[in-house]
Amino acid sequence: MSPDSTPQPRTAVVTGASSGIGAATARALAAEGFRVVCAARRTDRIEDLAEEIGGEAVTCDITDQASVDALAAAVPTCHVLVNNAGGAVGVDRVDGADVDAWRWMYDVNVLGLVRVTKALLPALRASGDAVIVNVGSTAGRWAYEGGAGYTAAKHGVKVVTETLRLELNGEPVRISEVAPGMVRTDEFSLVRFGGDQERADAVYAGVDQPLLAEDVADAIAWVATRPSHVDIDELVIKPRAQAAAHKVHRS
Repeated sequence: MSPDSTPQPRTAVVTGASSGIGAATARALAAEGFRVVCAARRTDRIEDLAEEIGGEAVTCDITDQASVDALAAAVPTCHVLVNNAGGAVGVDRVDGADVDAWRWMYDVNVLGLVRVTKALLPALRASGDAVIVNVGSTAGRWAYEGGAGYTAAKHGVKVVTETLRLELNGEPVRISEVAPGMVRTDEFSLVRFGGDQERADAVYAGVDQPLLAEDVADAIAWVATRPSHVDIDELVIKPRAQAAAHKVHRS
């Protein structure tokens, strides 16, 4: 680097950046000085976010390989990858499972994470010092009735994360999982209940201060900014009111 050269900002890619935890994480990483690539399907939302934080918007559907390849082509070097895109649909018991819904949950939570990670690994390696943060869930640690489709997928995220850490040992890529518990966002429960606002609101009824997207984003940004020799293997974050999936204090 010549004496008058200006260091280039580090690049972070956040999937599912159009709302909730993803959008909050993009803002948090931009505040830490990263150039953030905001990736999601809803182009208008990520373009507005990218303009707000001085980042870049790349329309991406993580369930489509060609779309993921286009994202990778736009990011030659990557220092932080936040695999945030995911979601839940329904609360079916196993004996009444909607297999198509289960397939979608596995595709978006697990296979989408694998597609993006595989496509961006060359860019992560090229940085010389990279971090992958997979957004899991306490659903990847606890089972609960009516949740098997989602809990199975998030258990998959946990195991893929653990396997990556073994397989990339010795390379300049750290692997972390941030696993939130009850987080109140505008869309997660609404999507899960097929747009039924009353059922979505009931999830949080009487709960004193569930987590917000910004709380999880703060944790992700902290994980992503540790010194290069420090790997936060996993960080489980819950509101004080939540002791377990089935144990939530309500007033």
